[in-house]
Amino acid sequence: MKDYAYEVWDNCLKIIKDNIHYQSYKTWFVPIKPLKLKDHILTIQVPSQFFYEWLEEHYINLLKKTIKKELGPEGRLEYSIIMDNSFNNTNPYSIKVPTANKKALGNPPVQMPIDINKGASKDIPNPFVIPGLKKIKVNSQLVDSYSFENFIEGDCNRLARSAGYAVSENPGKTSFNPLLIYSDVGLGKTHLAHAIGIQAKNNFPDKTVLYVTTEQFIAQYIDSVRNNNQNDFVHFYQMIDVLIMDDIQFLSGKEKTQDVFFHIFNQLHQNYKQIILTSDKPPVEMKGLEPRLLSRFKWGLAADLQQPDLETRIAILQKTLYNDGIEMPEEVIEYIAYNVNTNVRELEGALISILAQSSLNKKAITLELAKKMIDKFVKNTAREISIDYIQKIVCDYFDLTLDTINSKTRKREIVQARQLSMYFAKKHTKASLATIGLHCGNKDHATVLHACRTINNLVETDKQFRIYVEELDKKIKM
Repeated sequence: MKDYAYEVWDNCLKIIKDNIHYQSYKTWFVPIKPLKLKDHILTIQVPSQFFYEWLEEHYINLLKKTIKKELGPEGRLEYSIIMDNSFNNTNPYSIKVPTANKKALGNPPVQMPIDINKGASKDIPNPFVIPGLKKIKVNSQLVDSYSFENFIEGDCNRLARSAGYAVSENPGKTSFNPLLIYSDVGLGKTHLAHAIGIQAKNNFPDKTVLYVTTEQFIAQYIDSVRNNNQNDFVHFYQMIDVLIMDDIQFLSGKEKTQDVFFHIFNQLHQNYKQIILTSDKPPVEMKGLEPRLLSRFKWGLAADLQQPDLETRIAILQKTLYNDGIEMPEEVIEYIAYNVNTNVRELEGALISILAQSSLNKKAITLELAKKMIDKFVKNTAREISIDYIQKIVCDYFDLTLDTINSKTRKREIVQARQLSMYFAKKHTKASLATIGLHCGNKDHATVLHACRTINNLVETDKQFRIYVEELDKKIKM
């Protein structure tokens, strides 16, 4: 029956994939594994309690319809939440999910007691202050501007931000412990880590919150070995209530430092202290780290940050300008957002360059100035044409708004603009028909195919229309 469960779930995935954004599909459905199918009940395995709750909150209707389509009116879905366990001597336990027809089975994280914390006290020297002070006050090393208020939420980061906010509201008491945030450079890992720390500190002033880079941690450990006070170093870290370690991948190959961090991690986790880690890759791709440490990274939640979409990029620029009290023409903001789509750091760098050029040369911020500056960022890189960019070009060409061409109106000129967007999206992007339809008025793949055929027919039979298409094509490829 397991093979049949795989077959049924595979059919479900095909339907789901055509009905949601690809990134949402990749985040929430690719990690799911079908376990069994019995009595019209499909049991699927999800990575965490949070995962289950998110599916129930955001995709329950889609799941119900899909399951009933595949299994009939009596079809039901059950969840199995399997938590990572690196020890083989622990029996499974049941988690009661508060819905009558749901169940979850799994292995809890195992915490092994260690003696390394004996003798810990509040008088232990703090690596972050001058030695010799009797009463210590930990400098959290948090940057105030890296707050949740300044962290723009979008589809690219919603999971990580939601989990981070939940952690800051109840540190050490959620299932996201540790919370590991990973992404490529410049996508906001450090900002989000600071935001969690700032919020936790505001919510719980009595808790000790500490942000530290992994390189700082390594340097401090080396100093403690040199000065023969490793116990003090370990005891200090075991007093922290919310420990944030940035770029944990730098522990790679450093066996002694990994060993001491392993014991610190265990003691913090065992005492319900919150651990937040950032990395440039997920745990399964980390090299040079001990398996026992990697297994602990999987106890909580690993959430990634993706490249921001167009709307998020525009919102980031608007927020930055608002915070700095600067006004900039909307067309310039949109131009920057359309053309710098690699990461947030480069996006903000492009903005700063334009502002600096305007200020130093006493020039007004215009679209022309923006184009000259942006060329320096993208001239050596083939710009990727996105569906959003195509829609913007089509809207500008026909003097329409994006909301208008994606509306349900059947006016001929608006339908034609929408069809042109679909046609060029199929021609210039690698997006699936379902994805194109989703971006262009939430249409299905059949509508996209019809649009492409319609445009091709008009190009062959209508000379004036062919001119429109050729002009638009040039603008899109500029």
